[in-house]
Amino acid sequence: MAEAQHTWWSDSQVFKQPRIWLIFVLGMISGFPWVMIGSVLSAWLQDAGLSRSTIGFFGAVIGVYSVNFLWSPLIDRINLPFFGRRFGRRRSWILFCQAIIAACCFAMASLDTSQILTAIGVTALLIATASATQDIAIDAFRIEQFSEQENRLQSAGAGMATAGWWTGYSGLGAIPFFLVDGISFSWQDAYILLGCLVLLLSSVVLFVREPRYQQTPIDDNGAPQSVSEQIVARINEVVISPINEFFQRSGFKLALSILCFIFLFKLGEAFLGRMSIVFYKEIGFSNDQIGTYSKLVTWWVTIVFAIFGSLVNLRLGIIKGLIIGGIAMASSNLMFSWIALVGPSEPLFLSAVLIDGFTSAWSTVAFVAFISLLCHRTFTATQYALMASLGSLGKTILASYSGVLVDALGGNWAIFFAITALMIIPSLLLLWRIRHHLFELEQRSQGGSV
Repeated sequence: MAEAQHTWWSDSQVFKQPRIWLIFVLGMISGFPWVMIGSVLSAWLQDAGLSRSTIGFFGAVIGVYSVNFLWSPLIDRINLPFFGRRFGRRRSWILFCQAIIAACCFAMASLDTSQILTAIGVTALLIATASATQDIAIDAFRIEQFSEQENRLQSAGAGMATAGWWTGYSGLGAIPFFLVDGISFSWQDAYILLGCLVLLLSSVVLFVREPRYQQTPIDDNGAPQSVSEQIVARINEVVISPINEFFQRSGFKLALSILCFIFLFKLGEAFLGRMSIVFYKEIGFSNDQIGTYSKLVTWWVTIVFAIFGSLVNLRLGIIKGLIIGGIAMASSNLMFSWIALVGPSEPLFLSAVLIDGFTSAWSTVAFVAFISLLCHRTFTATQYALMASLGSLGKTILASYSGVLVDALGGNWAIFFAITALMIIPSLLLLWRIRHHLFELEQRSQGGSV
């Protein structure tokens, strides 16, 4: 009966809480590195004359997001020396990774595409690795801002995290494009600026507190005595237990279905995103137009609709939000097919960005909230990293062949984007098949049992 008393007004009050705006800032920190290894890197390589296939394969560095679960137990259980005592477990890992990202940006500024292409790839890989590592701590930080009795508010947290992510990726990410076209910045100069902005964002982490609701400690059931027993117990604690707990709680068939859905859901969006900058430049848009529409407009659209989407998900529920958002997300890809047929039309570009920003924000908020909902508080970082990594696997490894697909289609962008729209079908069919089990899981979680 308590759920029926929730109204749009009462749900919206959560956005007045300081912890929600802290999640927004952490979302910026999470999204910003994608500028360095995504849009800016793609534009730099495109201007340097590299092929679509080569640019697509450079995107494979993002594959580390798909395997960060391998070291997620470290973030869940280990305090960094010095940093851990001074800043706490979550913040110390974030600050450590931010320092690595900033250093790599400054290193990237000294490289040249005509001479040291391998070094650019290695540096991008280091940025991606540090970013994927800090995301583990940031996601755990976000989830632990809410008690188990507040799990329904994970949609609000996901909305602000999504808005923050796009602020870092699109809002701050637009700056290099304007500077390269406007005042003749080189792409190397842009990386110096990006490094300085990383340090600026890092300073915010110094003044926040550790999560309000700490992770639940593991029951040791008596400490093992021998060294071998301690090693086995440690492996079980950080690797086996998080996976075992998820499968026991959900049941094997449902757990496997959930993981398959997570793998497939964002595949089409990833194929589109990997080639979007290349498409914009090939079709005839300038860096200024890309910065304005693809970055700034997308930024504001995403912020508005991420918050709106979180409110809708609070009312409809996360599972219904996933189904509706997924259909809308896939349909919006057809707008880019239209641009491919018409040519560099600014009004059409604006329309496509508005529609894509809306649908992407809604679906992403539902997707992030869905994964957050599945995490047990004893293994917050590890379980979220495992599922988010699985979601990134299709986005990173398979989407690295997006350039190959475009080349195989003879550069027919209209057909390429139509194919990306169809990629959503398997995941939605799977989601529909298990929807009743997920509705029950959602109801149990709102009662604080997860």
